[in-house]
Amino acid sequence: MKRNLLAIAIPALLIAGTANASIEVWNKDGNKVDFYGRVYALNYITDRDNQTGEGDKTTARLGMSGQTQVTDSLTGYGRWEYEAKTGKNADNETRYAFAGLNFGDFGSFDYGRNDGVLKTLTSYTDVLPEFGGDASDNDLYALTARTKAVATYRNSDFFGLVNGLRFAVQYADNGDNSSTSHFNEHARNGHNSAEAWGSVVDWDVLDTGLTVGAGYAQTGGHKDAKSWSAGIKYDNNNLYLAALYIEGKQKYGWDNATTERRADDLKTKGFEFVAQYGIDFEVGRLTPSLAYIQHKVKDASSLTSDAGLKGNDLAKYVDVGLTYDFNKNLQAIIDYKINLLDKDDIGARRALYEDGAFTKSQIKATTKDTVALGLIYQF
Repeated sequence: MKRNLLAIAIPALLIAGTANASIEVWNKDGNKVDFYGRVYALNYITDRDNQTGEGDKTTARLGMSGQTQVTDSLTGYGRWEYEAKTGKNADNETRYAFAGLNFGDFGSFDYGRNDGVLKTLTSYTDVLPEFGGDASDNDLYALTARTKAVATYRNSDFFGLVNGLRFAVQYADNGDNSSTSHFNEHARNGHNSAEAWGSVVDWDVLDTGLTVGAGYAQTGGHKDAKSWSAGIKYDNNNLYLAALYIEGKQKYGWDNATTERRADDLKTKGFEFVAQYGIDFEVGRLTPSLAYIQHKVKDASSLTSDAGLKGNDLAKYVDVGLTYDFNKNLQAIIDYKINLLDKDDIGARRALYEDGAFTKSQIKATTKDTVALGLIYQF
C-alpha cells in the first residue's frame, strides 16, 4: 500500500513543475487543486554601441495543477500553464496543457502539451539563472523541449522494484506543429508525416546524489531527424554539478539553415557543463553558478552559399551567474553571458538568413556579451 501511494506521489510532484510555492485552493474527498504563478521582471543589457537584443524581457505565468484520487492505486491528474510576455514583439503562450492517469507502481500516462521526452536530460544543465537551455531546442534536437500533441508513459522506481530508476516513452502525433512541423512538407517530395517518438532512462545512483541518464528520439517522414543524449549530475551538500552530451541528425536540416533553405544531412552536437554551490545565510541563500555551453554543426560552410561563413559553432559561451533566494517566494538574479562566437560562425549568422541580405553590424550584434538582471516573485 505504501509503495503504491509513493508511486502516485512522485509524479504528482512533477505536475506542479516549478510551483514550489503554490497555493492550495481545494483539498477535499481525494480532490486537490493548486494554483501557482510567477512574475519575472527581467532586462537584458548589452554593448551601448549595438542595442539589438537589449531591453525588457518581463514575463508573467499562471498555472493550475490538480489531482483526484480514484482508488488507492489510481489517480487522475492535470496541469495547465500560461505565459504572457511584455517586452518588444511580445506574445503569449500556453506552456503546458495535459491530463493523465497514474497507476501507482505501474506508471503514469498523459496526453497534451508537455515536455519532450529528452527534456529529462537537457534539464540537468538547464539550471542557470537566465541563460542556458540551448540543448532544449526542437529545431536542432527532436523532442528536447515543450511539444504539443504528445502521449507520454512514465515509470518511477521501475515498477516499484528499483528505487530511483525511471524511464519514459513518448509519441508525438503528426498534428504537432511546435516540435516536428519543420520536419514536415518539403518541395522535393509530398511526405507530410511529422510523427515522432522517443524514450529516456535515468537513475539516481543509490543515495550518492549522483544521477545518470540516456535517451533517444526520432521523427518519421522525409527528414528522418534523430537525436540522442547522455547526461550526468551530482546534487548533494549544496554542490550541484552537471554535464550533458547531445547529438542530432536531420536529412534535410532546419527551415532557415541557409540562405538557400537547403541543408542536406545536417549533423549537430553539443556539450554543456554546469557547476553551482549554495551558500546559506541567516536570511536567504546565495547560489553562484558557472557554465560552459557549446553546440556546433558539422561542415557548416558546405551547406550554404554564404561566403562569409567559415565557423561551425551554433552557440558557444561561458556563463557566470548569481541567484539570491530571499525566501521561497522572492528571488533576484544576475547572469553574465560571455559570448565566444565569432562573426564567421553559423551561430552568428543563422538567425539573419531569413532576412536575405544582412550587414556587418547585424552580425556583430549576435556576437556580443549580454547581462541579465531580474527579480522574480512566485507563489
